[in-house]
Amino acid sequence: MTTQTSTQTTERTRVLTGITTTGTPHLGNYVGAIRPTVRASLNPATQGFYFLADYHALIKCDDPVRIQRSTLEIAASWIAAGLDPERVMFYRQSDIPEIPELTWFLTCVTGKGVLNRAHAYKASVDKNHAAGNDPDADVSAGLFMYPVLMGADILMFKAHKVPVGRDQIQHIEMARDMASSFNHLYGEHLVLPEAVVEESVALLPGLDGRKMSKSYDNTIPLFSSSAQLKKLISGIVTDSRAPGQAKATEGSALFQIYQAFASAEESASLAKAYADGIGWGDAKQILFERIDREVAPMRAQYEALVNNPAQVDAILLKGAAKARELATPFIQELRHAVGLRSLASACTQQAPAKTARVAVPAFKQYREQDGQFYFKLVDPQGRVLLQSMGFTSPKDAGLAIGQLQQDEAQAMAQLGQHVALGDGVSLSDVNESLASLRAELAEKAKSKS
Repeated sequence: MTTQTSTQTTERTRVLTGITTTGTPHLGNYVGAIRPTVRASLNPATQGFYFLADYHALIKCDDPVRIQRSTLEIAASWIAAGLDPERVMFYRQSDIPEIPELTWFLTCVTGKGVLNRAHAYKASVDKNHAAGNDPDADVSAGLFMYPVLMGADILMFKAHKVPVGRDQIQHIEMARDMASSFNHLYGEHLVLPEAVVEESVALLPGLDGRKMSKSYDNTIPLFSSSAQLKKLISGIVTDSRAPGQAKATEGSALFQIYQAFASAEESASLAKAYADGIGWGDAKQILFERIDREVAPMRAQYEALVNNPAQVDAILLKGAAKARELATPFIQELRHAVGLRSLASACTQQAPAKTARVAVPAFKQYREQDGQFYFKLVDPQGRVLLQSMGFTSPKDAGLAIGQLQQDEAQAMAQLGQHVALGDGVSLSDVNESLASLRAELAEKAKSKS
């Protein structure tokens, strides 16, 4: 397949994925991000944007050598796993200077109250509260502004879909809010992205049974040598059941890792062996052989790439040049939209009259880390007017929103304990906002008919 030109890419669905460059890729990164994105890149109906999020790395890591090495290792891993740089946009975030400029534009239209509710920032504040420290102790402005930079990554390339884990859905909602605020002020320039949560993507346990993460030091590096891979697998924590005793697959880290690599038939075979009392040593040997069979063919190319960083640099710079064919004219469009224009053109051109638009509130649905589903009603400035309690399913949350959109007075009476007013918000404020939202929806329905 030939490389698409910038005019052709708009005809396909744009899908964007980034990996933060703070560590060596491990098996969890491979099955959760690298492998599924490589497979997705082969879809001719999509235009893939794959980037190394090295600006984001600065928020989490202050070791320059580690960031540089991680950038090399992740880029090499993606290519060795089958990503074709000629087929997709493959670039390093810091090679696109238009991204930090768009970050500033978005900063100027994003309410601080929106960022106050970001999960990572709230977690840091809660941790400080629990320790009796100042709420913002050791909280950098970079951590606080992380969602805006992520929004710029997405909005710069007009991504339609962004594959994320459930913990990142909030950031996509924030990017949508930023795009809506910018478009309201300056016209329809930014595309509102959608989060894509792939339920089938595996979250691997590590050596100790917890989530595989470099934070827990329980990872298995993706491109370990065969000998090191075998040694690490032998260290996976198991129970004390001896050979001949039936073993449970439920809760077995070893079995969960095997499932992420094996076919359904292979997994069923190992499950039967568990029931028949396979010894843990034999089970670990089966796991080693299955992983090594998939990884070994990629290992040689990976090692060749990490031993030739100049080649990887050239690939990334070529990808950045291709990506900037889109980013450079787009940032010029946005600069003009916000008023950063040639003074001569301003003297000779009359700005087109803006169509009056009425800002209306909006409902935002999301899932918190407790597994419950929530919604909130926010005004165009990001102020929370109404906040729901947790619902057990997204359908229940959606039904409650539907009630509020149809008849706010009756719905508020019925929902009662399931919703609460925002700080400093009166019931009349909510009723007026819902009425304006209902009028807007009716007008849209009328225009489509």
